Amino acid sequence: MKLVAVNPATGETIASYNESTPQQVSEKITAAHLAFPEWRSMSVNDRSHLMKQAAKILRTNADEYAHLMTTEMGKTLREGKAEAEKCAWVCEYYADNAESFLQSEVIATDASKSFITYQPLGVILAVMPWNFPFWQVFRFAAPALMAGNVGVLKHASNVPGCALAIENVFKQAGFPENVFTTLLVGSNQVNTIIENSLVKAVTLTGSTPAGRAVAAKAGAMLKKTVLELGGSDPYIVLEDADLDETVNACVISRLINAGQSCIAAKRFIVVEAVRAEFETKFVNQMKKIKMGDPLDPATDIGPQARHDLRDELHVQVMSSIRNGARLVLGGELPAGNGAFYPPTVLTDVNKGMPAYEEELFGPVAAIIPVKYESEAIRVANDSSFGLGAAIFTRDVEKGEGIAATEIEAGCCFVNAFVKSDPRLPFGGIKESGYGRELSYIGIREFVNIKSVYVK
Repeated sequence: MKLVAVNPATGETIASYNESTPQQVSEKITAAHLAFPEWRSMSVNDRSHLMKQAAKILRTNADEYAHLMTTEMGKTLREGKAEAEKCAWVCEYYADNAESFLQSEVIATDASKSFITYQPLGVILAVMPWNFPFWQVFRFAAPALMAGNVGVLKHASNVPGCALAIENVFKQAGFPENVFTTLLVGSNQVNTIIENSLVKAVTLTGSTPAGRAVAAKAGAMLKKTVLELGGSDPYIVLEDADLDETVNACVISRLINAGQSCIAAKRFIVVEAVRAEFETKFVNQMKKIKMGDPLDPATDIGPQARHDLRDELHVQVMSSIRNGARLVLGGELPAGNGAFYPPTVLTDVNKGMPAYEEELFGPVAAIIPVKYESEAIRVANDSSFGLGAAIFTRDVEKGEGIAATEIEAGCCFVNAFVKSDPRLPFGGIKESGYGRELSYIGIREFVNIKSVYVK
């Protein structure tokens, strides 16, 4: 079997790679397991030095990595370079903070001494997606490795070059052999990998169906999982919002990575008092977006990552229109070989339409008109997803209260678009998954939180 990388902007094959056999995969997992004792016994300071070297390599080679991301999955060079920089940031963040995050905590009991200690688990399997092919991996790897674990990566099959490049970052940085290993395999081997007794836990970023499958297998094996799954983030626009700033944030968020982001804005829930003005400003700004060759610095958004994904998105758009949504921009498949889909705006979106019920993983905005603030909150929560959300209002105190207590999501931003930050925990609820990445919480997901009691 071959893993084939195809340039989604041209349809041309970039490279093909031999898929690892089950025997080769088993041998690599064993090698990772054998590397674990030495790695976990290394001082946090020594691990920190290596992680900072990885950050330097990411910055030094940012242009090269950006070009690789662009050709394998279609993001613009500008976005690819920013992604490499963010990966360097998360490496440095955990290099600087892992020791304090994992410091033993003394607890007063009737013992002479009692404390909580955080100990690594061993081999952690990461099943990662294509949309942020470097960031998603480093978001897992930086805290997991700094905690003393070793990692094996099953990356998305359409970005094998990125998978190998990431492994090489750690090798160039001087990490011991097999502390981080890439497995060039398809999804058909994931269950067998999870069944391997040397694999102690699994983290997955991907679709909700993929999360269900991995959770079921890992649960049967009694292995810890962290799942970061799909999202249909609501952006609530109240009548006192600064519409110029709001529209700017909404357009940026909807079109990040050509709309292929789990935390991109997807449902724009706008109160009737400002609906017409918001819609006009929003559509006018979406019209200015330049779609084209992602290698061209003037391009704002490139193609979708694969033709099948682009076609599925178009089916969702057309179905929503047949069910009563009104198309005000885009919505037509362009001619040519690339997997392009234009910035698209649907309005009058209501319950029962794909644009209301499902995740639109591409540059399609769904405007949902509501009469009042209370209805906006109800509609925002009327979703099987619960990853991110945003609220726009000049009454910051009110916005903060809604964000903190009324919106069902793993994170909620006020007067800003949703983004991940190494300093804040990241993850969702409901069908958007469970567990958290990033911050001190993320590094503690894959450790044994052990109580020690001394009489």
